[in-house]
Amino acid sequence: MSKTVFVAGVGVISGIGNNTAECLNALQNSRAGIDKIKYLQTIHQDTFPVAEVKLNNDELAQLSGFKPGISRTAMLSLIAAREAKNDAGIQNFASLRTGFISANTVGGMDKTEDFFVEFMANPAKGKLRNVVNHECGKVTELVADELGIKNYISTISTACSSSANAIMYGARLIKNNILDVVIAGGTDALTRFTLNGFNTLMILDNQYCQPFDANRRGLNLGEGAGYITLVSERVAAGLQKAPYCTLSGYCNANDAYHQTASSPDGTGSFMAMGGALKMSGLEPKDIGYINLHGTGTQNNDNSEGTAIKRLFDPHFPKMSSTKSFTGHTLGASAGIEAVFSALSAQQGFIYPNLRFETQIADHPFAPERSFTQHADLNHVLSNSFGFGGNCSSLIFSKLPA
Repeated sequence: MSKTVFVAGVGVISGIGNNTAECLNALQNSRAGIDKIKYLQTIHQDTFPVAEVKLNNDELAQLSGFKPGISRTAMLSLIAAREAKNDAGIQNFASLRTGFISANTVGGMDKTEDFFVEFMANPAKGKLRNVVNHECGKVTELVADELGIKNYISTISTACSSSANAIMYGARLIKNNILDVVIAGGTDALTRFTLNGFNTLMILDNQYCQPFDANRRGLNLGEGAGYITLVSERVAAGLQKAPYCTLSGYCNANDAYHQTASSPDGTGSFMAMGGALKMSGLEPKDIGYINLHGTGTQNNDNSEGTAIKRLFDPHFPKMSSTKSFTGHTLGASAGIEAVFSALSAQQGFIYPNLRFETQIADHPFAPERSFTQHADLNHVLSNSFGFGGNCSSLIFSKLPA
């Protein structure tokens, strides 16, 4: 049994970059990926800004290596997961017990929507090949095949906490000596279904979002994928380069409050953060930075902030929401933010909370406004709190000197 789980590789694609280096450069230079809708075909094209990946489907196909016609969700997944695999540099990958635990919420919905445009106009029309990869699990299988992973493949779909739960599951598989290496995280592409659904909930912002600001109006959707390569102690000892950090704590909790709203007193958020701290053997004062869930909605930010106040008062860590850069990428968000958090733990990065202006009156803390490098960080907390009260927190810890 491996007592420690290490983060050996990272990979990401989002609205701020097509790989980890590009995303980090955008974070360092306060360059958001939110803009007018360009690629998604929707009647809301001029209404809601989003953070699209800056490539069309043909360009994504070329970058991913998939044949044209595969869902955008799968192409984003393969690009980021392959980067995480290659970044780890595991020499004997094929001889190890490997797994791919991937999260998403829309599956191949983008291609299904293409089918229904023709089908609704004429029930005898519509390309059936556009619906064969509709299921969330099919996206995972397509990517696992390309990565050469056969031992263990699973898909998790728990709304905004999906990728965090995938990472937790991967860590447990390693800790219990079932697998040696797990590529874990998630992916999601923008679809009309998603945009229309969030519009129906009336929580979209028609301006650029302002997470944790007193005058916040809602969230901006985004798309992308983020994965980390988790390895056991035995595999970590044989790596050619040092791992980024360890995944020292994690917890999933549920407040069972509402289908789409977080509890006002932050019960689920409090339990998730507290459970992750307990697992890691840390105290609240040990956390140096929190990558906030921070969607920019009234409910989410109030709930998360109330839980942070309850758990950390009177000593609050530095904190920010990187969704101010990437938008809310739903099933991919915790995977993307896991990459950012692993880099924070390794290099002492604290990211800015873009467009923050006014502190929330009931919060005795405020998010960071500027990028900080080489901060004295030992432990980074990453929050992902989703629909159905499904709340998850991850803790990434710096390697001993």
